[in-house]
Amino acid sequence: MPLVTIRLIEGVFSKEQKQQMIERVTDAMLSIEGENLRPVTWVLIDESIKSGDWGIGGHGLTASDFMAVADGRAMAPAIR
Repeated sequence: MPLVTIRLIEGVFSKEQKQQMIERVTDAMLSIEGENLRPVTWVLIDESIKSGDWGIGGHGLTASDFMAVADGRAMAPAIR
C-alpha cells in the first residue's frame, strides 16, 4: 500500500489547495502503479511545521514570508 506524505507549513495552503494536492499526487502515483491500487493509495497532508520553525539556506522563514514569495511580493532566499 503506497503512502505519500506531504509536509506543509501550517496555515499556508487552503483546504481546496490541499484537496488538489491529494487528488493530483494520487493520480501521479496511479500513473506508475496502476489504477487497481487506487483504493489503497494513501496521501497524507502533514501540517505540523509551525510558522518560523523552518528555514532555507540558514535563513529562518515564516508562513508570511512564504506567502509573499508565492504572491510575487518577495523573492525566495538565495541558497548558497
